[in-house]
Amino acid sequence: MSKFNPYEHLKVSLNDDGTLHRYNKMAHIPPNLNPGKAEAVASKDITIDMEKNIWVRVYCPTNLPSNDDGCVAKLPIIVFFHGGGWIDHGVADIFCHESCVQFARDMPAIIISLEYRLSPEHKLPAQYEDAMDTVLWIRQQMLDPNGEQWLKEYGDFSRCYLGGRGNGGNMAYNACIRAADVDISPLKISGIILNQPMFSGNHRTKSELKYACDELYPLPVWDLMWELALPKGTDRDHRYCNPIKDPALKSKIAKIGRCLVIGYSMDPMVDRQQEFVAMLLGGGAKVHAHFDVGFHGVDLIDSKRSSYNLQLIKDFVY
Repeated sequence: MSKFNPYEHLKVSLNDDGTLHRYNKMAHIPPNLNPGKAEAVASKDITIDMEKNIWVRVYCPTNLPSNDDGCVAKLPIIVFFHGGGWIDHGVADIFCHESCVQFARDMPAIIISLEYRLSPEHKLPAQYEDAMDTVLWIRQQMLDPNGEQWLKEYGDFSRCYLGGRGNGGNMAYNACIRAADVDISPLKISGIILNQPMFSGNHRTKSELKYACDELYPLPVWDLMWELALPKGTDRDHRYCNPIKDPALKSKIAKIGRCLVIGYSMDPMVDRQQEFVAMLLGGGAKVHAHFDVGFHGVDLIDSKRSSYNLQLIKDFVY
């Protein structure tokens, strides 16, 4: 029997210069400024930092709701960080684009999907810095008389949420922690949305051992993704990976406010996620936790789970 190779499983290979060659190319969807009735969501790409090649795709529903006086109602702003284990995927990937279209249309909300830098070319905390740059960019649009039109006309800057799936959930949490140390007023982060957030640690949990041979994401795959993402010389008990090991964070948890955590019982990380929820509750955060039967990523292939998660998020935001 051949030895399991996590690089082959992920369809990547490590180049001599420390970069990755990514073999699994997904279909890319361009932004759409003139959507049809079926999609009902316009989208456009905006560069935030040309030097770092950081940009966002902004999604705005075309069927805008009205408030009681007949004016267009302001929509919540949700900043979305895609998954991919720090090393893969992007805003234009078909599954990411279509998910954002669905969220913008069915919430409804203004969705800002970030094309952040990937590891190992850019190790943590580069992704957190990109997330914070996005938060500050949104604030600037609010203050600038000539700021981004969709945000200024239709976005509610008092209802900004940070959310993501997998490592994107990790990013949302860490970006919110960082934002607590920065004056982002008058922008307000009203909460964070963590869908199967990615955490780990040196000590193996029961769920990690029980689902170590998970068909989609076996334990060596998670280990490799963390090895490629974490700063050199650190291990999986680093605070980026295992926030429970960082006592300095406890004083900031209460500043998070509201937090939605979604997880599944057969995810190797479910014990980590539940420990994380306990940490948030112990620190004074207001947590809405929903754990169901399923495996990591089940909502990507099960439309019923996807719709249920959308409703959970809609109830949380509204």
